[in-house]
Amino acid sequence: MTYFLFFLSIGLITALALVAKQLQQSKNDHTLAQQRLKEADKRLQEADQKYGGVISREDSVRELDTQIIVLTDRLKQLSQQSDIEEQEISAKSSALKAKLQGLEEREIVEAFGFYESKYDFQEAQEYKQRLDETRAQQKQMIKDKQAAVCNTEWSVGGSAKEGKKMTDNFLKLVLHAFNGECDASVTKVKYNNVQTMENRIRKTYEDLNKLSQTTHCEVTSRYLDLKLQELWLTHEYQEKKYQEQEEQRIIREQMREEEKALRELEKAKQDAEREEGRYQEALEKARQDVESATGKAQQKLFVQIEELQKRLSEAEANKERAISQAQLTKSGHVYIISNIGSFGDNVYKIGMTRRLEPMDRVKELGDASVPFPFDVHTMIFCENAPELESRLHKQFHERRVNKANERKEFFRVSLEEIVKVVRETDAELKICKSEITFTKVAEAADYRKTLAEERQQSTQN
Repeated sequence: MTYFLFFLSIGLITALALVAKQLQQSKNDHTLAQQRLKEADKRLQEADQKYGGVISREDSVRELDTQIIVLTDRLKQLSQQSDIEEQEISAKSSALKAKLQGLEEREIVEAFGFYESKYDFQEAQEYKQRLDETRAQQKQMIKDKQAAVCNTEWSVGGSAKEGKKMTDNFLKLVLHAFNGECDASVTKVKYNNVQTMENRIRKTYEDLNKLSQTTHCEVTSRYLDLKLQELWLTHEYQEKKYQEQEEQRIIREQMREEEKALRELEKAKQDAEREEGRYQEALEKARQDVESATGKAQQKLFVQIEELQKRLSEAEANKERAISQAQLTKSGHVYIISNIGSFGDNVYKIGMTRRLEPMDRVKELGDASVPFPFDVHTMIFCENAPELESRLHKQFHERRVNKANERKEFFRVSLEEIVKVVRETDAELKICKSEITFTKVAEAADYRKTLAEERQQSTQN
């Protein structure tokens, strides 16, 4: 028992020693771990102090990269949006330029208002007939449903019938819009906007067909051509009517001038016949008186008879001249006149009159239409005045001041050129019955007095 207790004590002590040794070892291991932990913590702090900035920059770089990606995407979106807006602005700019081009035509009509005729009919009635035919063709195209067409058979709710009804209504709407614009253009067409109205019709045609693309509908090009023909024919018909009216006005004016000249000639003839009768009676009476008179009284009667015979001869000559000029329907005076105060130098009116007193016609021209009276450079009596006037007008046609209205007989030409043509024409036709003399320098008295007064006023001021 004692040995058992001894051995038990020895074992217990040994066990306790082993446990104490293990506890010490564990303590040592814990202390070592703490030291290693402290060392690791210290090394971590040192590393953080040494490399913490690098780590922060890497984070910043990653953040910046992210922002760059976001901004790049945004830039692409803005670029795409800018391209779209640029295209829209370009389209609007083109449209505005087209409108501006149309508006500019009116401003530059003198230089750009020329219209090249598409037809060459001789009379207005021919234009009217062709215009009626063109409008009849348009009506037939509408009737045949060829003015506007749809290239797709649509259906509505599965019904082809309803689709056709919808298509027909849409085509009617398109044609109504197109015809309205065309009618407005045709109504407004004038010599100075033909191209503008043509562009307006073409633009309407393009816009309506563009809007109708989604439905596969369109106004046909043939119908457009007929509308343009209507525009051109309307314009040329108006121009031809105006020309014919001008020609009729010229004829009426010539007739009035002829009637006035004939009245003057008839009056001159009657006046000459009355004078002839008075002088004849006075002469007969003087001859009777001279038979019974003597001395100085008789001598005085002889002088009176001689004077009466002279006046009677003049009256007979005046009557014969009036009768002769009335019988010669083409005889008259061709005049060359100028008005430097109104029109400037080297501008001359070349006209003709059959008046017995041709200066009456010149005075009429200068009465109220111009601020200064005309100066006469020559007044040539011709047996065929219309021919001489016509030759001069044709020779200087390109030098007309007003090229749009040939009734305005003013020409920008030198007097020497006019003299040359007059002499050449007379040498060929032998029609001038009076001496061809010209006054080269215009008196222009009122105009020169006006200039003198203006200079005097300017000096006083």
